[in-house]
Amino acid sequence: MVTLVSAPGGFEVPLWRAIAVYRMASLAYVCVVVTRDADRYAHPLAAGALVLVMGVWTAVTAVNYAVPARRGWPLLLADLGVVLAILLVTPAVMGRPALAAGLPTLAVAWLGGPVLAWAVCGGRRRGVTAALVLGAADLATRGILTPSALNGAILMLLAGVVVGHVARLAATTEERLQRAVELEAANRERERLARDIHDSVLQVLALVQRRGARLDGEAGELARLAGEQEAALRALISGAGPVPAGAADAPVDLRGLLGRYASATVSLSAPATPVPLPPTVARELAAATGAALDNVARHGGGRAWILIEDEGSAVTVSIRDEGPGFAPDRLTEAAAQGRLGVAQAIRGRLTDLGGTAQISSTPGSGTEVELTVPRRRS
Repeated sequence: MVTLVSAPGGFEVPLWRAIAVYRMASLAYVCVVVTRDADRYAHPLAAGALVLVMGVWTAVTAVNYAVPARRGWPLLLADLGVVLAILLVTPAVMGRPALAAGLPTLAVAWLGGPVLAWAVCGGRRRGVTAALVLGAADLATRGILTPSALNGAILMLLAGVVVGHVARLAATTEERLQRAVELEAANRERERLARDIHDSVLQVLALVQRRGARLDGEAGELARLAGEQEAALRALISGAGPVPAGAADAPVDLRGLLGRYASATVSLSAPATPVPLPPTVARELAAATGAALDNVARHGGGRAWILIEDEGSAVTVSIRDEGPGFAPDRLTEAAAQGRLGVAQAIRGRLTDLGGTAQISSTPGSGTEVELTVPRRRS
């Protein structure tokens, strides 16, 4: 049974809720500290007003950070700016004597809220940035460097690093889980299709290929096409088909892509080990090979041999037939007449990949197409 995963960002929801709880709990601690030390402040009423502002901003951030679309730079910068403003007015509200006496600043632990928000939203780097800005502002507000003030700044820095790391791990885990679910769904669909067509389409194609293999003319051509489609269909339902969703960046084994062309009239020789290539390169090389085989079917008698060579720094695919061949200047004439099958379908693809396509043919000696692509594009 396939388990549905939450929408993107779902693993971050508990982190944002935890930040909201932290800000409310730290605000309650601020109230306790201000109530305890209000008689030692220069302006107790102003301190109460700042606590009210903190309460309002705590509610604003709790509501807005709960909406993924609002977790952008405007809210993050506003959050950092509000806390910085409260830190900057703290000396005027508390008075320098109170700060010199070692009393905690008005924000106390509440100023860690933006650090956590930046860390969850952007990872370690953003968390560290917010921690450095607020830590420097807190130390500047006190006017003196005390062990307790320095410890507070270090704790904020550690919180930014740790929470940011956890947030990135959560996002990565969610992406991988989503890919796993999509891959499982694709495999189940492939299995369903395999069950549905195995006892019908594949058997009919195999029967047509066997019965018509010894016939001439259009019947023999029909049998050959049936054999090719049977091989391609078997490769598709067995997993050698298109790259699954979510795995677009994973290397692709070229043997699997070219294996779909193997049939009673097309022989494939490949290394015993995988031939990994970037997905785009592998698919374009396979498409160029298919275009070459189309030419074999039309002009080369239908019988072909494919050879895959992995040379480490490059991969070469050779397609050879025993057809009538053609004169060396035939391709130039075809391009001049507007028939650009070879130029665009084969050479064009290889040029885009940074590779080369060499076509060798002489009348009566067949044709050989050699496609070479480098492992790293220049």
